[in-house]
Amino acid sequence: MNRKFLSMIVLGIITLSSCSNNEKTACTDNPFLSDYGTPFETPAFDKIKNEHYLPAFEEGMKQQKAEIDVIVKNRATPDFQNTILAYDKSGELLDKVGNIFFNLMECSSNDEMQKIAAEIMPKMSAHGDEIAMNPLLFEKVKYVYDNRHNMNLDDQQIRVVEKYYNDFIRSGAGLNDADKETLKGINERLSLLSLQFGNNLLAENSSFKLVVDNEKDLSGLPQSSIDAAAEQAKKDGMEGKWVFTLSKPSLIPFLQYAHNRDLREKIYMGYVMRGNNDNANDNKELIEEMSKLRLQKAKLLGYEDYASYVLEANMAKDVSTVDKFLADLFKPALKVAKKDLKELQEIANFQTLYTTPVDVESWDWWYYAEMVRKAKYNFDENELKPYLSLNNVRDGMFMVANKLYGITFNQRTDIPVYFDGVETWEVKEKDGSHIGIIYLDYYPRDSKSGGAWCTSFREAGYDIEGNKITPLVSLVLNFTPPTGDTPALLSWDETETLWHEFGHGLHALFSDGKYSRTCGNVPRDFVELPSQVMENWAGDPEVLRMYAKHWQTGEVIPEEIINKLVNSGLFNQGFETTEFLAAAILDMEYHKLKEINDDFNAAEFEKAKMDEIGLIDEIYPRYRSTYYAHIFSGGYSAGYYVYYWAAVLDSDAFNYFKESGDLFNPELAAKFRQHCLQECGNDEGMVQYKKFRGQEPSNEPFLRKHGLN
Repeated sequence: MNRKFLSMIVLGIITLSSCSNNEKTACTDNPFLSDYGTPFETPAFDKIKNEHYLPAFEEGMKQQKAEIDVIVKNRATPDFQNTILAYDKSGELLDKVGNIFFNLMECSSNDEMQKIAAEIMPKMSAHGDEIAMNPLLFEKVKYVYDNRHNMNLDDQQIRVVEKYYNDFIRSGAGLNDADKETLKGINERLSLLSLQFGNNLLAENSSFKLVVDNEKDLSGLPQSSIDAAAEQAKKDGMEGKWVFTLSKPSLIPFLQYAHNRDLREKIYMGYVMRGNNDNANDNKELIEEMSKLRLQKAKLLGYEDYASYVLEANMAKDVSTVDKFLADLFKPALKVAKKDLKELQEIANFQTLYTTPVDVESWDWWYYAEMVRKAKYNFDENELKPYLSLNNVRDGMFMVANKLYGITFNQRTDIPVYFDGVETWEVKEKDGSHIGIIYLDYYPRDSKSGGAWCTSFREAGYDIEGNKITPLVSLVLNFTPPTGDTPALLSWDETETLWHEFGHGLHALFSDGKYSRTCGNVPRDFVELPSQVMENWAGDPEVLRMYAKHWQTGEVIPEEIINKLVNSGLFNQGFETTEFLAAAILDMEYHKLKEINDDFNAAEFEKAKMDEIGLIDEIYPRYRSTYYAHIFSGGYSAGYYVYYWAAVLDSDAFNYFKESGDLFNPELAAKFRQHCLQECGNDEGMVQYKKFRGQEPSNEPFLRKHGLN
């Protein structure tokens, strides 16, 4: 989920439109500088053009500077209203344009937008630093902080004061002037490097094409993959051939089913070597510089390493806790992975497709794992896909949300979208009152980053007058597209991904609080609880019967297939858990460095650290360094561990529903919504979880789920 820009206008003193006479025309023509005039004030994507961004950013920064100036120059004694609340509600326009631009940079980018980003990112970084390191503003915030218990503030107001004070300290407000300038330079440079890392990765993803011109090389592939590759070839001007890309819907089936081992190796190496090809898109030097800058930043702020700086604000709190958490899981996971490898090798030894014996390599893992799944569980995932049409899966998760929380989803066709095919849905409470809008963007395209995520074009909250601001939430996916008359049929991984991101969406839709600083803002290692818990409903047999229906006949998924899916639940968990944990450990290794030499090399560092933990050659970390967008162009630096940290919470939470005897237990659903979705951010993550669960989570459901006990 995207970070909050500080939102809403301050105390009505500064008006939204502050254009001079000679700027009047530009302001009138710029959709960002007036009301959109759309249903629910959704973004006017049909009117927004690239030339509108820079003027809107500049005006947004100008307005927020003026808002901060009002706070600083106010001669009244600093208090919650004139200092903290005014700050909390500043930056409405900047929030408005930033939430559009930076989201579209990830899902509908182009060369012009990348140029705009390169120009605006340093300016945004400098703007943020100017505010965060403003000594007069900090003086006022500190005064309120020091006197917070004597100002008749309620518990939530005190929490907001404490959060903002800590934000200022962590942003360098307490540094001397020279160190402040150094930190500003670091932040500006990091913003550019992060942008470049993401641009390089997008270029690497887009440039790789596996072109097949011999039909024999398609042997083993499901017809849906062949059809999709033919469609891609036609799109690329190579009709009559087949084109496979590095997008997961294209890549994974090829690795699972293609008999041609050389081509499996080619596409796999194309994937794992992204950003590490010593070309214009190489990311190794960027990683080195970013790592050094992050370490320098941490030391400036009084921390021995960057991980310590990050983790202080998380549930885990310190490096040793995370290291132990990961180590305790990695050892049993690797043991299971090695056992799984022996099974794969046994299958490889007895298969007769190849003329010479095969020693299982990393690009073979999916292929032979699929054979093991068929042999052990008599389960071919292609049996499942006809029951997982995209529309059925989507409607199923809407149905579950309705049964849990009473909410409804109504498709809207009158709301502008940023790309053809993006769906918009209005979400309503049981009583018909409006909650928000959810956008669904399903399919890959060259202008779109890989993976899946949830973001917001507008976050929930309240304006200065106490009026509710309803959220605009977007789920961005990269799913197998429809081909011909066949609808999009999802893999099980894609199905879980949609439910996962929908969980983030529910969190964003339900978040409710008076103050931007706490509304929906939870520690990084709590934020994946709302998402991951929904995956549990997706795969429960009771729920599968509700939505998994054959796309042609409407037949409910047979019990035989459900049983195969459930029985294969522990399938390949050794591999999946090991590759995840290896990536999480690699993230921590980068960010707990206390010194970085000039001869640092990311590829060499990665290999050394993976050798130290005993990672086998047949498994790479889920994200290798040079395409590790989570930590080098996203917000998960020293934080990739959070997915499994939250997995302990989600496994325990779902087990609570199971133990109650009702997957849709209304009492538990109401408590989960209130404490873990709606008011989360009002207190520390574990406190909120215990309000729902009545106790701290047990590890047992997680270990059982992953076959590690």
